[in-house]
Amino acid sequence: QWLAAHIVGFAGVDNRGLEGLELSYDKYLKGEAGWSQILRDARQRELMLERNYVPPKDGFNLVLTIDETIQYLAERALEKAFVKHSAKSASIVVMDPETGEILALANRPTYDLADVAKSSLESRTNRAVSFIYEPGSVFKIVTAAGALEEDIWKETDRINCENGAYRVGGKILHDHQPHGILTFRQVIEESSNIGTSKIAQKLGGQNLYKYGQRFQFGRKTGIDLAGEVNGFFKHPRDWSKTSIAAIPMGQEVAVTAVQLAGAISAIANGGTYMRPFVVKYIKDNHEQIIKTHEPTAVTQVISPETAKRLTAILTGVVDEGTGRMAKIEGVPVAGKTGTAQKVVDGTYSHSQFYATFIGFAPSDNPRLAAVVVVEEPRGTYFGGTVAAPVFKEVIEDSLKYLQTKQ
Repeated sequence: QWLAAHIVGFAGVDNRGLEGLELSYDKYLKGEAGWSQILRDARQRELMLERNYVPPKDGFNLVLTIDETIQYLAERALEKAFVKHSAKSASIVVMDPETGEILALANRPTYDLADVAKSSLESRTNRAVSFIYEPGSVFKIVTAAGALEEDIWKETDRINCENGAYRVGGKILHDHQPHGILTFRQVIEESSNIGTSKIAQKLGGQNLYKYGQRFQFGRKTGIDLAGEVNGFFKHPRDWSKTSIAAIPMGQEVAVTAVQLAGAISAIANGGTYMRPFVVKYIKDNHEQIIKTHEPTAVTQVISPETAKRLTAILTGVVDEGTGRMAKIEGVPVAGKTGTAQKVVDGTYSHSQFYATFIGFAPSDNPRLAAVVVVEEPRGTYFGGTVAAPVFKEVIEDSLKYLQTKQ
């Protein structure tokens, strides 16, 4: 199988880029055709008169942020999970949280770049940037970040989780298992919907919206790949009575995998949102650099202090909570699970889910951040059992590889 098919993309017969980087960077890559003008006589013999000739110009070369080894590890683990869970689709994004460099990006289904004609539109779609879905509980990082940054909640504050059933705006909210009194920290560790909605009610809709925007939800990240979409994050004036309970736990919101990668990286690096990118620089055939892409800080989402406190809570998710299957021996890992019901014909399905895990490691000095999304896994469908093991395998192997590389 081709590595990074969705990043590289392909060009058509006339050398015009049609997908991936071939499309985004077409004007740099395609070069210019040459031409010559020749005079012939009536018998088509060339006349030895002066001819006009313009030599063709080669296109430029792209140097990517993608690390071939990490890309391979990501594709291998994603493929395994995609097959094992008979999933409809899956995506993974691995990012350097300090710079925003995308080190790996892969989707399933995928296609063979050497035989594009046989591929379906679905297999060519770069889902990580152009496919939106309701993220579920991974979105609780926004709620928790806002609550801590605004100093409205502390980690030790106690919250009554109503033994698993709680009425908000005429709807009953449930937890996947009943909880009584939990601390703020435990609410995130155990991923309590009821606890999270209580955190959000005290935080307030306007504040929740403010942090969702700071984390760049509802807008393009600006990644240099074709086909990126905005996602969906509505203004509080358009919320219903139940939105204050739904949005904090990742319902009524739609995101892309690459948006989640940007968001979790902002927590990993101390609170700065770095723009994700895949092209480091462009050079010509004489190794002259034509254009360089520097890491770009978009905005300060939360303070370094809040990022540190949130990292401690997310480390607890993996140590004590729903993310235990992302544990790596000897390496502290921070992360968050999400299991979202799929919206089918306008209602939430009870049989179709999205399983997601977002995280970074080592949590005390983050080198890598990653997002794993699996659509419609069969059998088990929780983010903690389907997506977290993929994260663990890729990040564990990648960290070992990075150590040998130093």
